[in-house]
Amino acid sequence: MFTLGTKHACTKSARMRVLTTRSIGIALALLLTAFASYNNAQDKKQKPDSSQKGDDPVALHSDLVVVNLIVTDAKGQYAHGLTAKSFKILEDEASQPIDSFLAEETPFAAAILIDTSASMDYKFGLVRAAAASFIDHIREDDQVAVYGFNDQIKMFQDFSDLHDISEYVWDAKAENNTRLYDCADEAILALEKRSEKRKAILLISDGWDTTSRKASFDSVMKKSLARGIVIYTIDLIEDSARLGSGSETVGLRRGQSEMREFAGQTGGRYLHTPQGDKLEEAFGGIVDELRNQYTITYYSTNPKRDGRWRKLNVVVSQPGLNTRTRKGYWAPKS
Repeated sequence: MFTLGTKHACTKSARMRVLTTRSIGIALALLLTAFASYNNAQDKKQKPDSSQKGDDPVALHSDLVVVNLIVTDAKGQYAHGLTAKSFKILEDEASQPIDSFLAEETPFAAAILIDTSASMDYKFGLVRAAAASFIDHIREDDQVAVYGFNDQIKMFQDFSDLHDISEYVWDAKAENNTRLYDCADEAILALEKRSEKRKAILLISDGWDTTSRKASFDSVMKKSLARGIVIYTIDLIEDSARLGSGSETVGLRRGQSEMREFAGQTGGRYLHTPQGDKLEEAFGGIVDELRNQYTITYYSTNPKRDGRWRKLNVVVSQPGLNTRTRKGYWAPKS
C-alpha cells in the first residue's frame, strides 16, 4: 500500500512540475508580446507617418535649378563640343556644383501664343503661316502647343509633335481686345507640367495687354524665371504707331518695352518686324536655337526659402565665347 501511494504521489508531483513549467512559459510569452507591442507603440509615437504633409524636410529643400543657355562665338555661330568642365555657375557670386549637363539635342516643349485681337487683322495670315512653318520644322518628340488670345484665351492645339497645324488656327478671327498676360500665365502652367527640361514660349503681338484679369507683367516674369522657361517675343508694332503722345501710343511703347524685357530677362530673343516679313525666318531661328542649347542643372547651396531674387551668371572657360541665359530667379518661399 505504501509503495502504491508513493508511486501515485510521485506521478502527481511530476504532473504538477509540468503544469508549472507550462504556466511559466505561457506567462513569459505573454510578457514578451506585451513588451513588443509597447515598443511598437513607442516607435509609432516617435516616428510619425512620413506620408503626412511636412514630414520630409530634405525634399522641401532640394530645389533643382535648370539653366538653359546659348553659347556663341565672335561671329554669332553656335559653339559646340563644350563639356561640364567648361562652365562655372555662379548664384549671387557663389559657385554652384553642377548636378547634370546636357549638350546633345534633346526634345523641347514650346507654346506659341498668337495675338488674335482686332489690330492683328491684316497680319494674321502671316502669323498663321509662320506658326505652321515652325511646327513643320520640329523633330520627333518635340512638343508644341498653340494658343490664341484676345478677350478670350483659346488653345488651338494641345502639345503634340504632329507637323500639321490645327484647322482651328486657320479659322480663327482677329477681333476684340488683348489678354496677353493671362494667356502667358496659362501657357506657363501647362509647360510646368511637361517633363522636358527645355521649355519655351513664342509670343507674337502687335500691342499691349488691355484685359487680363488674373496675371500681370510681374507675375508672368516671375513664374517664367522660376520655372526656367525662355520667352521669345516677336513684335509686330508699326513704327509709325509709336509716334505721338496719346494714350494708345503710350500703351504701344509699354507693350514693346515689356516684350523686350520678357526676352532679355529669360534668355530669349526679341525681334521687331512691323510688316511680319521676318516671321518665318525668326521661327526657323528659334527652332534651331532650341536644338543648340546647353542644359545645366544644380541644387542651390543657399538653403534659405525666402522668396528673394537670386542673380545667375554663367562663366565659360574658353575665351572668345558669349553666353545667353536667364538673369536669375526668385527663390522658393516656405
